[in-house]
Amino acid sequence: MRKIEIFSDGCAVPNPGRGGFGTIIRENGQDKHIFRGYKLTTNNRMELMGVLAGFEGLNERCEVVICSDSKYVVNCIRERWYAEWIRKNKTEKKNLDLWYRFAGLAQKHKVTAYWVRGHNGHVENEICDQLAEKAMYSREVENDFVYEAVQMRNF
Repeated sequence: MRKIEIFSDGCAVPNPGRGGFGTIIRENGQDKHIFRGYKLTTNNRMELMGVLAGFEGLNERCEVVICSDSKYVVNCIRERWYAEWIRKNKTEKKNLDLWYRFAGLAQKHKVTAYWVRGHNGHVENEICDQLAEKAMYSREVENDFVYEAVQMRNF
């Protein structure tokens, strides 16, 4: 079974506001960097979207180790809270659209997640933080359509 490491960080300034994520996908010592920016989103959505970006393209069963400074993401994965939210269709839960995506992508893999303290010298986390900021301030930002639709509905 292939072993994949996903390092990820996300940001939104202000929160909610313009955001971005940065992700490192590592396999056999080879790194691939992914980063994307969004016009209007939240920090937690960016944290989770970074993890999702790491899963895209994995078309065979892998052992996936996720490293994030987001306790929200790591605890939801470790404790499988997202599975309960989906099972009960807890539509009031924020980011449920992304947790559905995560469940679909992660179901065929062996997934573990661990937390690292952000801005504390963890090399990969620092790189992901820089990538997320680069994406956030890029001229090429995307729309987070689901988040924007929810905001319009609540307006």
